[in-house]
Amino acid sequence: MVFFLSAFLAIYGGGHLYLLARARGACRLAGWPTLVLAGWLLLMLAAPVLTRLFERADHDGLARVTALLGYTWMGLLFYFVVVGLTLDGYRVLGFLVEVLVRRPLLPSLSRRPLFLVPLLAAFLTCGYGWFEARDVRLQRQRLVSAKLSPRLDGLRIVQLSDVHLGLLVGQDRLAAILARVREARPDILVATGDLVDGQMDDLTGLARQLAAIRPRFGKYAILGNHEFYAGLDHSVDFLKAAGFVVLRNESRPVADGGLIIAGVDDRRAATWAPANGRGEAALLAGLPAHPFVLFLKHRPQVKPASLGHFDLQLSGHVHGGQLFPFGLLTRLFFPVPVGVLYPLASGTLYVSPGAGTWGPPFRVGAPPLVTCIELKAATRSGPSNKRWVGPGR
Repeated sequence: MVFFLSAFLAIYGGGHLYLLARARGACRLAGWPTLVLAGWLLLMLAAPVLTRLFERADHDGLARVTALLGYTWMGLLFYFVVVGLTLDGYRVLGFLVEVLVRRPLLPSLSRRPLFLVPLLAAFLTCGYGWFEARDVRLQRQRLVSAKLSPRLDGLRIVQLSDVHLGLLVGQDRLAAILARVREARPDILVATGDLVDGQMDDLTGLARQLAAIRPRFGKYAILGNHEFYAGLDHSVDFLKAAGFVVLRNESRPVADGGLIIAGVDDRRAATWAPANGRGEAALLAGLPAHPFVLFLKHRPQVKPASLGHFDLQLSGHVHGGQLFPFGLLTRLFFPVPVGVLYPLASGTLYVSPGAGTWGPPFRVGAPPLVTCIELKAATRSGPSNKRWVGPGR
């Protein structure tokens, strides 16, 4: 934790120094204007830490204010630095060309555009991202399987992931998400981690909103890393109040045994709480071979030992990157596509981009999704692995 905090402050602090240098060069700031700007930047640098401290002290109002200001600023600063560094790359290219051909070929940029262009780009991008984060979409997909009983043909599984209910994602955002859930008419609702975020105690209204959704075969949830950050007991109590069966390295038969749902804790569980139940490999290996097995796992990682023991794994965690170009970086750590049914050597993986936001309240190039996967029983003459992607809305 100390290493993470130190690295965060070093990188984030460097971004603030970059903006301060650009602002002073463009506006020729000196004296008290520089001190005012530096004070604001120091406050924004400390805002994420202040938010957590206010949460722990049960000052939810102050925590919400610092979270909104601090995380909004974080998004703005991110895009300021991205565009600014892009322009710096352009300047370096112009310098190299001039050295090679001994005359300037690319137009030069003065200090003022080097500050104003990234600033304008940051506001425009985050303005778009604010609205995209609230434009929750319903994605419909279809998976045909020979393992599915014909009596469950057409079963609709709706997945929620990475909503991050708490300071910045509250009742209005949840209502928009649940409107898409109701539109999908789920037979089963699953939450694949990070449904809650932070230590807020007043989540009763949010639990009631979720509890009003009553699919005919129930609701099931697993714990993501943020459930452990928020507090294990706190998170489990919320999920149960919301009507979910919490699967902690365990399985449940549903639909009169025609389908089995298995779920595991996020791997962060070992850091925050004692192990619960069996590990993933033992859990899946102990399941019967015939019924369709739905496996819930927060991180989109597939262990070789688990292959062949599940038919569909639902995961989340990566947010689709949330802010472009982070999606390119997440693919380095989790090299699987997001938002599509991805065939494995045995079984299928689907990774949700999530329906909420974490940190900056924006989404850019990663629209929030509620996913409905319709299971179809394979006929004797039909294919057993056909996948169909419906409209994204």
